[in-house]
Amino acid sequence: ARAAEASPIGKVLQLISDLQGKILKEGEAAQKTYSEYAEWCEDRSKDLSHDIKTGKAEVKELKATIAQEEAIISAKSVEIEKLAGEISVDQADLKAATTIRTQEAAVFAASETELSEIIDTLQRAIGILEREMGKSSASLVQLKNAGSLAQALTVMISSSMLSTVDATKLTALVQSSQQSEENDAGAPAAATYEGHNGGIIEVLTDLLEKAETQLDDARSKETKDLHAFELMKQSLEDEIKFGEKEMSEAKAAEAAAAEKKAAAEGDLEI
Repeated sequence: ARAAEASPIGKVLQLISDLQGKILKEGEAAQKTYSEYAEWCEDRSKDLSHDIKTGKAEVKELKATIAQEEAIISAKSVEIEKLAGEISVDQADLKAATTIRTQEAAVFAASETELSEIIDTLQRAIGILEREMGKSSASLVQLKNAGSLAQALTVMISSSMLSTVDATKLTALVQSSQQSEENDAGAPAAATYEGHNGGIIEVLTDLLEKAETQLDDARSKETKDLHAFELMKQSLEDEIKFGEKEMSEAKAAEAAAAEKKAAAEGDLEI
């Protein structure tokens, strides 16, 4: 009977023992789960804190980038405007210099043509007179008796030594030379005609030398002016080319800065 009674009590005790063990195991499992969760929460808190700090740093960095790119854009804008002004001035200077050079070249060409024609006329007239001086013709007597260059030229025309056109040119040339010398105070009248043998040749030879000197001087001046223009032209073209290269680089830098600024502003809005 005692064995029978003990058996249910033993079972109860065993059941209680089993239940206690189960509760302990469940408690340990719960504690483990809690510890893991607590650790996860702590890690998550650290991650969030890091993310917040990182986010603030990124915002600060983005704002700094925006400010930096704005400064670059502003500086490049000023540089582009300055370069545009300098290029415009150089282009205007080159255009003005080219216009002046074209005008100078036209004046020289006209002067060279005129002087060359005068020299040719003088050489032709002197050659005719030198040939006639060796003859004993009525025309030569008339030339020697002529009281002025105009009379001498009239004799040359009437005797077919000289054409009317050439005589007109020579008369105008002599008058111009005499007027120029009269304006030069105290200067001797080198072109004054003297009615003696060879007088007209001396006058024309004097005019020929002056015309040749003027032509040489004009050609020398044209060579110097052309050389000076070419140097200026090359210098201005180099400045324009260099300025355009700098402007292209400045515009590229400005565009790149604008792109970086826009990207930073976009990231800042996210």
